[in-house]
Amino acid sequence: MNALLQLDAVRVHFPARTTLFGKRPDPFRAVDGVSLDIAPGEILGLVGESGCGKTTLSRAIMQLQPLTSGRILLENRDLSSLNAAALRLARLDFQMVFQDPYASLNPRLTIFSTLAEAITARSGTLDQPTLRSRVAALMERVGLSPSAALKYPHEFSGGQRQRIAIARALAPAPKLLLADEPVSALDVSIQSQILNLLLDLRREFGLTMLFISHDLGVVRFLADRVAVMQSGQIVESGNADDLMANPQHPYTRTLLAAAPGLKRLAASAQA
Repeated sequence: MNALLQLDAVRVHFPARTTLFGKRPDPFRAVDGVSLDIAPGEILGLVGESGCGKTTLSRAIMQLQPLTSGRILLENRDLSSLNAAALRLARLDFQMVFQDPYASLNPRLTIFSTLAEAITARSGTLDQPTLRSRVAALMERVGLSPSAALKYPHEFSGGQRQRIAIARALAPAPKLLLADEPVSALDVSIQSQILNLLLDLRREFGLTMLFISHDLGVVRFLADRVAVMQSGQIVESGNADDLMANPQHPYTRTLLAAAPGLKRLAASAQA
């Protein structure tokens, strides 16, 4: 089966800067030759400690960060070759859920306006009854009451705001969902709710996901395959069960030893 998303030797380097002492250190290699494929309907977990390049890579996929070299292909289409208008249209097929939902939501827009804007980006102008129905269905699907549609982001809890962010990402019916540390700011019980929601959405819509986290325990709960990132490079990848049972790279073993207990997360998910 052809990959939905292909990363081919992706590099993102930031230029050297003059320091206070006049030195010019080498360019910072935030992402340094990453190659990955994600099959349709697959969840790939990308894991590594803070500063390893995970978020820079996600921004590069979203075309928010220019590449130094390499290619990013969605359904064999090179995203970096698209002009602004074509990229705006292509972005309907790949959406992102950020770590901080409050920062990613417009505080001046009601939830209805936020979701309606995302729906019409794909569907075009809709009559009000149809739009209200679509917004209500989205809210219900992520576990929120449609009666809250006229509220603003500050009126919701952190877990509820993340559900809103997921609903907004789903609104244009994307093929690929990028989730960058979407549960790291939530407590364990809410984490498990959001993870179970993502699994349900994958089953229902056939979504393909790149799930980014510093926590191997969370990634194992969700992902089919895992790629481990260190200092801008993929140091190990493979089937999630195999990698957890028999990690080959010392860095992977370190991350696994530091992961929160999987039993606690599983118990919370079943509660």
